[in-house]
Amino acid sequence: MDYDKDIVDDFTLALMYLVIHDEDENGARVWKGFDWDTLERLYQKGFIGSPVGRAKSVFITMEGIKRSKNLFEQHFSSSRK
Repeated sequence: MDYDKDIVDDFTLALMYLVIHDEDENGARVWKGFDWDTLERLYQKGFIGSPVGRAKSVFITMEGIKRSKNLFEQHFSSSRK
């Protein structure tokens, strides 16, 4: 199936906002229970660390956190209209 991978990446990053944990001044961790190809694209775009490894979570950069929050509010906020 042909689809817009950038839109899928944005929605995945938005949903990552729900699973952020262990946040500090450098970034945070997010559970990586998402499509592997999407995670790899987000890594290539610089929003997350490498998803390869045994850990069940992946590092999300400060830029990734900011974009994740903005996308979540844009798409899922109850006040959006």
